[in-house]
Amino acid sequence: MSHESEAPLTRIGVDTGGTFTDFVALVDGQLRTAKVLSTPDDPSRAIVEGLEQLGLDSAAVDLVHGTTVGTNAVLEGKGAKVAFVTSTGFGDMLGLGRQNRDLLYSLAQPRVDPPVEQSLCLEIDARASADGEALAEPTAEALRELRSRIDDLAPESVAVNLLFSWMRPDLEKAIRSALPDDLPVSLSSEVLPEIREYERGIATWLNASVGPKLAGYLGRLERAMGGGRLAVMQSSGLTVSAGQAGQRGVHLLLSGPAGGLAAAAHIGREIGCKRLLTFDMGGTSTDVALLDGKPSLTRDGRIGRYPVAVPMVDMHTIGAGGGSIARVDAGGLIQVGPASAGADPGPVCYGRGGDDITVTDANLLLGRLPRETRLGGTHRLDFEAAEHAMDSLAESAGLSREDTARGVIRIANEHMSRALRVMSAERGVDPKSATLMSFGGAGGLHVCELAESLGMTDAIVPARSGVLSALGMLVARPGRQATASFLRRADAVAGDELEHGFRPLLEHVREELGAEGLAAEALDIERWIDCRYVGQSATLELPMQSPEELVSAFHDLHEQTFGHRLALPVELVGLRVEARGQPRIENVPPLGVKPDIPEIEHDVPVMARFGIEGREIDGPAIVMDADATTWVAEGWRASLDAGGHLLLRRTADE
Repeated sequence: MSHESEAPLTRIGVDTGGTFTDFVALVDGQLRTAKVLSTPDDPSRAIVEGLEQLGLDSAAVDLVHGTTVGTNAVLEGKGAKVAFVTSTGFGDMLGLGRQNRDLLYSLAQPRVDPPVEQSLCLEIDARASADGEALAEPTAEALRELRSRIDDLAPESVAVNLLFSWMRPDLEKAIRSALPDDLPVSLSSEVLPEIREYERGIATWLNASVGPKLAGYLGRLERAMGGGRLAVMQSSGLTVSAGQAGQRGVHLLLSGPAGGLAAAAHIGREIGCKRLLTFDMGGTSTDVALLDGKPSLTRDGRIGRYPVAVPMVDMHTIGAGGGSIARVDAGGLIQVGPASAGADPGPVCYGRGGDDITVTDANLLLGRLPRETRLGGTHRLDFEAAEHAMDSLAESAGLSREDTARGVIRIANEHMSRALRVMSAERGVDPKSATLMSFGGAGGLHVCELAESLGMTDAIVPARSGVLSALGMLVARPGRQATASFLRRADAVAGDELEHGFRPLLEHVREELGAEGLAAEALDIERWIDCRYVGQSATLELPMQSPEELVSAFHDLHEQTFGHRLALPVELVGLRVEARGQPRIENVPPLGVKPDIPEIEHDVPVMARFGIEGREIDGPAIVMDADATTWVAEGWRASLDAGGHLLLRRTADE
């Protein structure tokens, strides 16, 4: 790592969620944790508050941050005002998209607004052919006219996406050079230099849309830190310095959730459990993923209704969290989510003025969350307010208070169980072949019932589960991904063509990481190739090898994935390089101070996690942490391993 000659900084991971902002700090070789309510109007305020709560000087920290600023800007339609520049005749590119219908058989399709309004879609006579020939180069007059139109429109940023730009990036660079130096410009040939003009255009627009928001937010955070070092988690699970993050906005859209998967993979390796089915249940949403040794990446991800073709962790997100609001629909049935009470006012039991019953309120009223629980370790819960609000919902549903609370939990569990099946059974993976790992502030309250619904017998609630995504920021590696198209039939690739194709990608990632102080010889580098049968559009990714080996490996992988192989030639489609430095911490130390959990009188045994060391407990029981609570259901047994991870096993069928 860089900065070795400087005084050591306190390393800290921060994950900003919809309800809480979580902290894990490495102080004098030991871990400290904190959890404060998020401040959606300015997330940096919660970060400063958390640092103060931990007693840390913000100017003396090395902070890695998982942020939802970019994601929220996209989902809420609050990104920057973007001018979209493309080749003549293709100004409708983003609006037309792939012509896919959300309601396939409906004759009355709902109106969908284009990402960029028509007045901001500008065309210029500049494009390349599919062979890389410049069919039209922008003239000086055309560039002057384009600049004049952009000056009149006064956008906050510009996205440029010319046809076949990945083969002739010089055409896009000519446009950028003609625009004002202080105007952020995203070029598709840099953001996503690959085939498919629509996906490339959306990625470039997203980058231009969220980039100014992220740059402004990170700038404010850096100023608030007063000299501390700041890095940001990317959607790929690798970190990037804050100075470069503003130019890579599209790579930060799964910034927070990627941290949880980085930590889950680290713990899986630590305990020798390779295949994990994970669910990260926070206050607003639940993220589900399948890990085989490490997080899987996809370039078919989506944020809202937009495809995101840059590499990102492969996960499924639903609007079900501890803060998900329960209601009774017109038919008298209980529904849960996706609307959330968020951080302000939050669930009714938080005592902050909320009046909508949430999943957290239901857990409290059912006794799965002791009423003595302290919010963030300090704030008492308001049991009576939750009772009053639940009675109102129960009256609307025509049920008792307890039956209504059970119904809320059952429906929330069904939403999450369905999401877990999407990432396992629907992909041909038997969930019983995996271990369920639960984390997030609310995950431990549902883990046993979710495992049962999938026929699973083993589950893990890791140490520091309530702040695991923040821990992931510390164990994640700094790194970069770079991609490029490479359209060749495998049997036509000669000599060192592949090596030549990878060379600029390798130079790019080494240069960017070198700017962060990482020496090229210290990087771990992997090279990957996208392949498909000629005539197909879907691809499969394979590690770098000779063309002959690629063909054989692709046939095998296609049969393994889809159940058959074809007597067709194999085409190489794209290249990907991943370069990684060393993590900030190699081994996760134990908590410096074991949290002081007071004795609680309750209907079932309640104990601190570290109070069950060296023994097993049978459910029903409650295991308390400073940042999370685990409900050990009837028919389950809990024990603690050497790392402090809570191991759960189904005993009812033994």
